[in-house]
Amino acid sequence: RDGSQGLAWGRAHPDDPRRDVIRSRIADHPAAVWFADHTPSTITSRVRAVTSGGAAEGRVPVVVPYAIPDRDCGGHSEGGAPDLDAYDDWIDLFAAGLGSGEVVVVLEPDSVSQAECLPERERADRFASLARAGRVLKEANPRARVYYDAGHSGWHAPAKQAGWLRQAGAASPASSDGVFSNVSNFHATADEVAYDRAVLDALGGPSSLGAVIDTSRNGNGAPPDGQWCDPAGRKIGRTPTLSTGLGRIDAYLWVKLPGESDGCKGEPGTFTPSYAYDLAR
Repeated sequence: RDGSQGLAWGRAHPDDPRRDVIRSRIADHPAAVWFADHTPSTITSRVRAVTSGGAAEGRVPVVVPYAIPDRDCGGHSEGGAPDLDAYDDWIDLFAAGLGSGEVVVVLEPDSVSQAECLPERERADRFASLARAGRVLKEANPRARVYYDAGHSGWHAPAKQAGWLRQAGAASPASSDGVFSNVSNFHATADEVAYDRAVLDALGGPSSLGAVIDTSRNGNGAPPDGQWCDPAGRKIGRTPTLSTGLGRIDAYLWVKLPGESDGCKGEPGTFTPSYAYDLAR
């Protein structure tokens, strides 16, 4: 689990009146760990630290590889590996840290949904690299569950998204356990459930494919104006669980840690206590 930025803030500010709310509503819940920098020399050991730590606690770790070239189409979260060859090598090193226990991999948020920003040839190359990534991750650890980027219910039509996902390997059980949606977004859980099922239906593949939904900030649904960068008036959503009770919905996860900025109330990915408190109270 990695409410670590929230936990670290709480330890550093023991007298802050917001501390107890942030700790009990955010920092004490399991959240995903993002690996957003292309650092080949350390990535295996860093992934291993998270997966072995989760196993020791009896938890299922959730890890987010986030280093695809041309990430975020040059937006707030730009960066990533210098090219796809370097990315493929990085994924090999990432996979080497997965261990042998159960682990959920949220593979490259936005990598499929934002593919339209790439020329067609580069898009096909990216999808081939993502399909390879899923295979490599699952070969390294057969208990790894790998999910592919389905965007969210307010973005592409399910059939369009499914067509891209198929090219990226998401319909093949050799590389995929299904799709994820709503990462770092705010759409209501019910809307995501309906959307993800429609994507899975259009995707085809075995009936074992499922979906995971980021519920970290969707307690009030999406803002009416489509604002996505630290919008006011949002609330944390359902607590993370691997048993949703719903067919084809494998988990509710906190992929984006509530309180980490999108880049408007703070630097992207940094814990912003005022924002965390607004979400939690």
